[in-house]
Amino acid sequence: MSKMNKIAIALALSFGSSAIFAAEVGIASFNLAWMGSKDDFKKHLEVCSAPQVNWCETRARTMRNAQSPTNEEVERAKQCQANFETAAGGPEKSMMVAPCNAYRLNSNNWQNGNEWYVQKVNGLAATIDKLVVEEGISIFAFQEVSNRTAIQDILGKHAADFESCVAEHNAFQTVGFAWKKSLSKKPVVCKNEDSLAIKEKADDVKGIRRLRPGVELSLTIQGKTLSLLNVHLKSSCANLVNTERYPARLLTDNDAACKVLNRQIAPLENWIEAVAAKTPLFILLGDFNRRIDEEAAANIPAKEVRLDGSDPASPNSMGSFGEVKSRVMWQEISDGAPSLVQIPLAEGSACKGFVGLDHILFSPALHAKQAQGFNSLKLPVIQEAGQKIISSDHCPRIVKMKL
Repeated sequence: MSKMNKIAIALALSFGSSAIFAAEVGIASFNLAWMGSKDDFKKHLEVCSAPQVNWCETRARTMRNAQSPTNEEVERAKQCQANFETAAGGPEKSMMVAPCNAYRLNSNNWQNGNEWYVQKVNGLAATIDKLVVEEGISIFAFQEVSNRTAIQDILGKHAADFESCVAEHNAFQTVGFAWKKSLSKKPVVCKNEDSLAIKEKADDVKGIRRLRPGVELSLTIQGKTLSLLNVHLKSSCANLVNTERYPARLLTDNDAACKVLNRQIAPLENWIEAVAAKTPLFILLGDFNRRIDEEAAANIPAKEVRLDGSDPASPNSMGSFGEVKSRVMWQEISDGAPSLVQIPLAEGSACKGFVGLDHILFSPALHAKQAQGFNSLKLPVIQEAGQKIISSDHCPRIVKMKL
C-alpha cells in the first residue's frame, strides 16, 4: 500500500469518511399501482362487491374509433358512480376507495382477492429489498400509495431502518417518501406541495375532486442540503409524437386531460424557482405522465414554446383558472432560469415499462457533481408467475449519485 493511501485511510478513520469521499446516495422513483394498506383493500372489496355496485366501471367507455362515449354509456357510468358513492358512505369517503377496476377483479373472482393482494404486497416488498440490499437505495419516492401504513408494509424487513411520509390528500392516490434514518443527522423536513393539487374541473365551485399534491423532502447529508419534489401529474396527455395507440398532444390542445395538465405547469415552475433560490442541489422526480424526453429531443425553439411567442424564462400569462400559454412542459420548466437536467436511461436497461413517463431531473449544480455519462436504470418488479394482481405496472427508476 502506498504512503498516500495509508494517509488517506488514517484521515478517514480519524474524521469519518465524509472528510475524504463524497457521499453516494441511491434514489428510486417508483409508481406502486394502487398500493394501499390491508384495511384499504378490505374496504375496496366491500364496496365493489356490494350488490348495487357489482364491480361496475365508473368511467364512461369510448368505443374504438369513436370520438366520445354514447349517451347510454354516459348514463350507465353516472349510475355506477352514484351506487359506488352510496356503498362507500358518501362522495368524500368514496374518494378514499380504490375504483373497482384498479386490481382487475370482477364478480367471478373477487373472493380470492385477499390472497392475491398479499402476492402484490410480497412482490413489492421483495423488489424494495433488492433495491436496498443490491442497489444501495436509501431514498424512495413513491407514487400511487395511500398512506404511511402501506409504505411500511412494502418496506418489509427494512421498515425499522426507514422513516416515511406521505402528502395529505382527500383521495386514495397520493405521493410519499421513505428514507434511511441514518442518512441525515439533522431533522428531515417533509411537507405537502398543495399547489399541484388543482381542481380536476377548473370551474368546480366545491372543488372536492383534486389532482394529487406533490411532496417535498429536504435532508442534510454531510452538511449539504438536498431538496426533492416527488410528483404524479395529470394523466392522458402524454405524447408529443403520434403513436398507433396515442395521439400527439400539446398542452394547449382542446383536450380535457391536456387542459388539466396545463394548469399544473405554473405551480411546478414556481416550486423549481423557489427551491433554486434556497439550495443549488435539488431533484424533481416521479410520474410526470408526459414524454418530456420527446419534447427535449424535438429541440423546440424558445419562440414556439408558448402560444404568444414570449420567452419561456419570462413570466407566463395566466388565465383565470391557472391555465398558461405553454405548449410543452420541458422547455417551460427548464427555461434557463433555472435549467434542469434529465437523467437518461442507460442503454439496455432491464425494464422498459412506461419509459418516458417516469423521470428524474437534477439541478445543474447537482448534475455537475456526477461523473461523465451519468445515467439512470429501470429495474424489473418482482412477482410470481401468473400473479393475478400485479405488483406494479411501472418499474422503479434509480440513480446512484454523488453529493
